[in-house]
Formats: sequence, structure tokens, C-alpha cells
Amino acid sequence: MATTVRLKIKRQASAGAESHFETFDIPFREKLNVISALMDVRKNPTTIDGQNVEPPAWEAACLEEVCGSCTMLVNGHVRQSCTALIEDVGVLRGDTYEVTLEPMSKFPLIRDLIVDRSKMFQNLKKANAWVPIDGSYDLGMAPPQDDHVRQFRYALSRCMTCGCCLEACPQVNEKSPFVGPATLAQSLLFNMHPVGKSLENERMEFLTTEEGISGCGNAQNCVKACPKDVPLTRAIAQLNRDTTAYKVRKWIGLVGS
Repeated sequence: MATTVRLKIKRQASAGAESHFETFDIPFREKLNVISALMDVRKNPTTIDGQNVEPPAWEAACLEEVCGSCTMLVNGHVRQSCTALIEDVGVLRGDTYEVTLEPMSKFPLIRDLIVDRSKMFQNLKKANAWVPIDGSYDLGMAPPQDDHVRQFRYALSRCMTCGCCLEACPQVNEKSPFVGPATLAQSLLFNMHPVGKSLENERMEFLTTEEGISGCGNAQNCVKACPKDVPLTRAIAQLNRDTTAYKVRKWIGLVGS
């Protein structure tokens, strides 16, 4: 039976600082998640070789896999640390669960396990991925929708901008301008919205650039990594069809008519 959790945490004081690993031992208890383990380390930040160090820095808010802020690499796999139970993600060696924690690599580092995910929100701006209204007043009942469309839109709306899909996508890298699967799926979500559809042409213009749909290499890592089961590959397939149809309409002069 396990009695100890050994956390190996990648530390880096700032973006330009040298990185290193520090290892901590804490008592194991059932249903202990990674965030709770980090909190235990924070109470007594002493490494296994007896050094007293600064507590590791991380982000967390909702603790129920809704906000997306606690995304990190847990034993090499990107996921939400609030729902990562030590007994599920740890490697058991003797009476000790070993867990390595690292920040996501596709985002600028702030400190330790904290990264800057603001580029995801900047990408949503590029794609006009929102519903345009001119006020917050009551606009009345929305137009009725086919239930199949509604269910698909709801599945797309579960995205919490956590960054898991970008971290898992091999096409998202320093040499590629590809915005990643999250922005593509959210663009489709608002193209299907009765009001958001008014910006469909603007979104299509963006999606047909090098940053858009053509950057997808169809690795399908994104849909496997998504913690909310957003149908990313289905959305990308739909956008492939939609952008092709848009370019044909634009070529024959039907766009904007």
C-alpha cells in the first residue's frame, strides 16, 4: 500500500531564468488530486534533500474542471490537475507514487507551472468568434433551431479555453501560424448561431488564411486530449467543407450578395 507521494516539479522563476527540477515527498491519502498535493507542498516546501525553498507556483480556480486554469503536464500528459487523482496518474514504485509536473510548452512561461494562455483569446479575436449584439437588453425569443444543431452547438460550447488541445497539437509550434483547434471549433459554433452568423463571412476570410483551417494536419491529438469531449475533429471536418464552399461562392461572386 502506498504511503508517500513524490512530486518532481519543474521550477523556473521567470521566462528567461534557468529551469530545474525540485522533488518533494508528502504523505499519500486516498482521492488526493494534484492540486491538493501541491497545497501540501506549499505548507512545508522542503525538498527531499532537506532544502527549504520557495513554494511552487501554479494556477487553480474552480477545482471542478470548469475554468481550465490548472492545465499542466502530469507525467508527460496534458490535463487538468484538479481532476488528476494521484492514484490514477502516479507511477507506483514500492510504497511511493511518483508524479512529475511541468508547465505546458506551447505557451509563454510566467513562473513554475503557470503559463500565459492569452494567445488563445487573441486568436478568438482574430476569428471574430463571438455573437455581435449592440446591447445587453432583452432581445426576445431566439429563432428556433433544429435539435441536432442545438446539441452539436452545445457540445462545441463546452470549450473552457484550457489549452490542452493546443499543447497536444503538433501543428501548433513556433514555426507555424496555425491558431489551433479551439479557435476553429469556436468559429464554427458562432457560424451556427442565428445572430453570430452575421459575421460568418469575416470568420471565413480568417479561416481560409494560413492561420486557419489549412494549418491543421489531421493528427487528431486534440480530440483525445480535450477534457470536455468537445467534438474538435467533427468541427474541423465541417469547417473544411464550409471553407471550400465559401471559396467557391467567393470565386463566382456570390459572397456578400
